[in-house]
Amino acid sequence: MGRLLRRFWHPVALSSDVLPGHAVPVEALGETFTLFRGESGTPYLVGGRCRHRQTLLHTGWVQGEKIRCIYHGWQFDGSGRCVQRPAEKEARVPPGCRIPGHPVHEYCGMVFAYLGEGEAPAFELPRKDVFEVPGVLIAVTKETWRINWFQQIENSLDAVHVSFVHQALRVGPFGDAVTTMMPDLSYVENEAGIEQIAVRAHDNVRKSDWTFPNNNHVVVPGLRKGDPWIDFGIWMVPKDDERSTRFTIYAMAPADDDANERFRAYFREFGGYNADEHYDELFHQRKAPPEEDFLAGLISAQDYVAQRGQGVVADRRLEMLGKSDLGVVTLRRVFWRELDALREGRPTKHWRKRAEPLSLPMQPGRQRDDSPASTAATAS
Repeated sequence: MGRLLRRFWHPVALSSDVLPGHAVPVEALGETFTLFRGESGTPYLVGGRCRHRQTLLHTGWVQGEKIRCIYHGWQFDGSGRCVQRPAEKEARVPPGCRIPGHPVHEYCGMVFAYLGEGEAPAFELPRKDVFEVPGVLIAVTKETWRINWFQQIENSLDAVHVSFVHQALRVGPFGDAVTTMMPDLSYVENEAGIEQIAVRAHDNVRKSDWTFPNNNHVVVPGLRKGDPWIDFGIWMVPKDDERSTRFTIYAMAPADDDANERFRAYFREFGGYNADEHYDELFHQRKAPPEEDFLAGLISAQDYVAQRGQGVVADRRLEMLGKSDLGVVTLRRVFWRELDALREGRPTKHWRKRAEPLSLPMQPGRQRDDSPASTAATAS
């Protein structure tokens, strides 16, 4: 699985995690890396340990566009090449004296990295048109959960869970939109991933735009009736087999000053919620996030309880699936197909950004301008 995932771009940090002239450790795909930002503001991702005596490199310091190890002062550039060994008498650094270096790309307040071999693919698949609308308001969050990443992406392709998991403490516009009606389900594989369609009534159609291998894009009601709906894209990136990081971009089309400030203020106050830090409250005290945190925090807490309740790594040998699990089955078949091709040396699918945006419909009465004529949000 790791070989497959390394063929794609993944978020590894929020842009705000690392300031110019500083370095931080990041974990992804079973490895530890050093993310540092040069004094110019350019981010770099290199191996987690110094080539010399294997101490953690982020404990050193940034000089210009290079990072120096705290132990013996070896210095590395942004590609991972060692450029200086102060205690060695010969001036020339051997060509093989280097640590891994990985391409990075900043997008919407996140640092993405390509952790595979060879040339990185163009940074296209993670992009969504709604995140690039002029004037769009963007908020980003990060959570670390002690849950295997794959059961989280299975949840993304499970439309039925919305009618149960998100029933608890239905507050705010999102809570008002949740219904217990059972959907008719369909799943369509496309060039970027899987389109999920859940029809509960002629005027209640929910779609999600799932992008291979680990991103889900949905649209939810705004913070108040009449506010623009909010698009969010969430990546579930494995740290290792038992831990994962959830990176989320929230995007709202520009509106009036009150709605814009409401969006900013909400994420200033509640954007740091991490459900895993509230395990005891959620499982033993049955205590939810504050009622005011009815979007990011509550949705996160609800999903966390359902998925962590499966176990840190779900034992799928004990499952009894039904027809309503079509999305989960579809997802697993796609991954098995790709993994089989990789194992047998055959080409995997060429996943690419959709040529045309996918329309994610909204329920009547909750459109961007709150008028019956506005019935869809455009998202790629």
